[in-house]
Amino acid sequence: MPATTDRIDTKTVERRPVKFTTLSQLRAELDRLDTSYRAGRLRTRGNWSPGQVLNHLATWLSYAYDGHPPQLNPPWFIKLILKLRKKKFLAGPLPQGVRIPKIEGGTLGTEDRPWDEALANYRKQIQRLEAGPPPHPNVIFGPMSHEEWKQMQLRHAELHLGFLDPGK
Repeated sequence: MPATTDRIDTKTVERRPVKFTTLSQLRAELDRLDTSYRAGRLRTRGNWSPGQVLNHLATWLSYAYDGHPPQLNPPWFIKLILKLRKKKFLAGPLPQGVRIPKIEGGTLGTEDRPWDEALANYRKQIQRLEAGPPPHPNVIFGPMSHEEWKQMQLRHAELHLGFLDPGK
């Protein structure tokens, strides 16, 4: 559900600067956002509700463990182009407003979920990542080390959590 009746251009909207180097920092930020949500201060700078943001992050992290849906099989030439940029993606930041061609809405995992449900699921997925590397190769980059998986998930979290504003 959009945060406003007008669509926000997520390619240009100013996001809150967020940078993580560890999963512990990500967990601390989730605690901070949860506190803000419970105090009624959490706002979004994008088109998704806070529950959608967390659901999206949890869904994509779960794909690494449970497998990607078949529609996420990009053509070989797209994979080749993106593989050449792997180090850039792992170092971040990820580009804003990217839409996956031929996917309705431009991405997956955007279903709105209640905050508590989405937060619990995302924390569960983070625990899976902490416990060990995903068994599936990345749909774009192929096999990745455990550390590369962590860095990719931290970059993804930075991108989307930057759209959430915890206020003061």
